[in-house]
Amino acid sequence: MDYKKEIARLVADKAGMDAGELESFLETPPQPEMGDYALPCFKLAKILRKPPQAIAASLAEEIEAPSFISRIENAGGYLNFFIDRLSRAKDVLTRIAAQGGSFGGSLEGKGKTICIDYSSINIAKKCHIGHLTTTALGHSLYRLYQFLGYKCVGINHLGDWGTQFGKLICAYKLWGSREAVEEKGIDSLVELYVRFNQEADERMEDEARAWFKKIEDDDPEAMELFTWFKDITLRDVARIYDLLGITFDSYAGESFYKDKWQAVVAELKEKGLLRESEGAQVVMLDEYDMPPCIIIKKDGASLYSTRDIAAAIYRKQEYDFHKCLYVVAYQQTLHFKQVFKVLELMGRPWAKDLVHVPFGMVSFEGQTLSTRKGQVVYLEDFLNKAIEKALAIIEEKNPALENKEQVARQVGVGAVIFYDLYSSRIKDVDFWWDRALNFDGETGPYVQYTHVRCTSVLAKACLSEEQALNPSQPDFTALENGEAGSIISLLEAFPSVVQSAAEKYEPSILLHHAVNLAQAYNKYYFEHRILEGEPAQTEAKLMLTAAVRQVLRTSLYLAGIEAPDRM
Repeated sequence: MDYKKEIARLVADKAGMDAGELESFLETPPQPEMGDYALPCFKLAKILRKPPQAIAASLAEEIEAPSFISRIENAGGYLNFFIDRLSRAKDVLTRIAAQGGSFGGSLEGKGKTICIDYSSINIAKKCHIGHLTTTALGHSLYRLYQFLGYKCVGINHLGDWGTQFGKLICAYKLWGSREAVEEKGIDSLVELYVRFNQEADERMEDEARAWFKKIEDDDPEAMELFTWFKDITLRDVARIYDLLGITFDSYAGESFYKDKWQAVVAELKEKGLLRESEGAQVVMLDEYDMPPCIIIKKDGASLYSTRDIAAAIYRKQEYDFHKCLYVVAYQQTLHFKQVFKVLELMGRPWAKDLVHVPFGMVSFEGQTLSTRKGQVVYLEDFLNKAIEKALAIIEEKNPALENKEQVARQVGVGAVIFYDLYSSRIKDVDFWWDRALNFDGETGPYVQYTHVRCTSVLAKACLSEEQALNPSQPDFTALENGEAGSIISLLEAFPSVVQSAAEKYEPSILLHHAVNLAQAYNKYYFEHRILEGEPAQTEAKLMLTAAVRQVLRTSLYLAGIEAPDRM
């Protein structure tokens, strides 16, 4: 039963208002003693032309409470509704048992596609910790929307275009070898590129430009080297994606659009949108309070904006997306505003479906990271360090644990992802090892450990999760206490939490709920003997435990985090 909808309908019948509008007014009180749902009657004052207190008092008298509502209270202009705990526990747990792993999901996205542009690594450059948020956030949004029934297309828009690739080929020709590059991988490419920038003279710069021109012209040798460099990079980054459990549906990067951006320029010219400005070709956006969007540089080369416009047009043609998300740092906000506006001016009505999902920066233990200043933490090293630290904790706390290395990977990587996504995405994240790997705080390991605790309780009862969720004759009176009631409320809220996290592009909403659920269960665990008492009551308590386990596991999965059964 959707209690919120039912309460809205009850109030609507007496107030003579639209039930949908009333549902939007209903709130969840901050304290359990204030009820399960509250209607702030000041929102009705203008409509009903009465003071809030009078509205609340009148409705409290007029509404005949159905069996699922234990009482209705008038409290200072608020109408508080208390759901019958027994009815609620039975309803919520039965629903979770029936829906299984799909509880919290929906089919709202059936027949719709969402493209998500995230991670977007640069070829011939190592991934650093700055790539963490775009990768983790994009992956979580992918899973969230997939859970809501959408077809998702994960796009790794590779940074694989520009004169730097001419420089890299030139450097390789001068100092490199196939054997060295194959052996050292991307480290070798980085060394070659750095050496070129350190030693290049005018002749070498000219040669580099010539090699990039060969790439533009599809010269066989240039393209073979260019493709090989990409393969080397993707092979290297594959280790990171394996650790994170991430795959992509497309690796179409900037170079993919080298034969497509000219059509963009031609259309802009045809529609009279291009203007010359200091030798460059631009689209003027001053009437929209934005600087010009540069389409073609003085030297005739395209820019990010040109290729992003071409990419958006291609993605609409190829995928017919419902939305296309760009998970890119907030520093690029103006860029995307310009690109989206240009597409709108080109007569693309679907430009409104393009969404920039910005996020803050990552620092490490109080230090801002900068590749230019040499303050860089490489992502693979960072993840391996997290695994190493998690293994040390496991060795200390549970040295006899089987598959310690696997669990350490689940805990270490999970801790990093959780810490990164737990704050609102637009906030900067300052990463501290002791906070991220804390088993008692608002962390990934804490939620994972609660999942393990639920697993352990079921194991002691010799039941699988499915068996515990489908008991023979559960006595739900065992769940009428306040601690169980808090858990039930959080379980019931899970579908709306998933919905909100997706709508706001905020996995932090999901993870905060997971922490609250873990805390509520741990309080219940310490205050109630789950495996003791009448068999029918024990069945109900185990059903609650199994439901918590399932929702925690789903929450972690949607964030891109694994849920170990032992720690």
